[in-house]
Amino acid sequence: MPITTCVFDAYGTLFDVTAAARQAATEPEFPLLQDNWATLANHWRLKQLQYTWLRAITDAHCSFWQVTQDGLDWALEATGLAGDPKLRQRLLDLYWELQAYPEVPAMLSALKKAGMNTAILSNGSPDMLDGAVQSAGIGLLLDDVLSVESVGIFKPDSRVYDLVGQRFGCKNDEVLFVSSNGWDAAGAAGYGFTTAWVNRASEPIDRLPWTPQQVLSNLTSIPDLAAK
Repeated sequence: MPITTCVFDAYGTLFDVTAAARQAATEPEFPLLQDNWATLANHWRLKQLQYTWLRAITDAHCSFWQVTQDGLDWALEATGLAGDPKLRQRLLDLYWELQAYPEVPAMLSALKKAGMNTAILSNGSPDMLDGAVQSAGIGLLLDDVLSVESVGIFKPDSRVYDLVGQRFGCKNDEVLFVSSNGWDAAGAAGYGFTTAWVNRASEPIDRLPWTPQQVLSNLTSIPDLAAK
């Protein structure tokens, strides 16, 4: 069946998760961050994701904001920056104002002009997602923002992907699901969605039972994929 609904992961897909550390590194109050902001950002993101997986498999769900803070605390300690509470607070504040990747507004606009449903499906808590959407100015280009908080478990649990059909009344093969996380794109492919992995870092494909149908370097070609 033709694609009717395009659904996006949020963090790392529409929103640049390295932007908080990169921005803080330019501010004179935090000179120690200038040389290792990228390392901190990578540690932060990896631990944030790892904690969602561990909480999902151990039935210890919490808000994404909690794992975001926990991941940052680990990253700050790992990079020798744990002793600066002002830096910690600044990084957390900036996480509510993440920048969208440059191609996002035009890509979403093209999907809406083509009559597609557009939505976010994210591990993020509703208030975090609202902050990011408003900061990026893309609220009018989205039909909905779906959070795992409504089912109380993180991706890639199938109950999260169920939210798309429940919201839009569409079949799995009408959905194009887009994520920058290879494991998320793979999980959604196993669920039955058509999937695209936005592999900005040119990483190897994850060794999982399922693979995304498309591997892209950015989001520019999503409207063309959805139209096929």
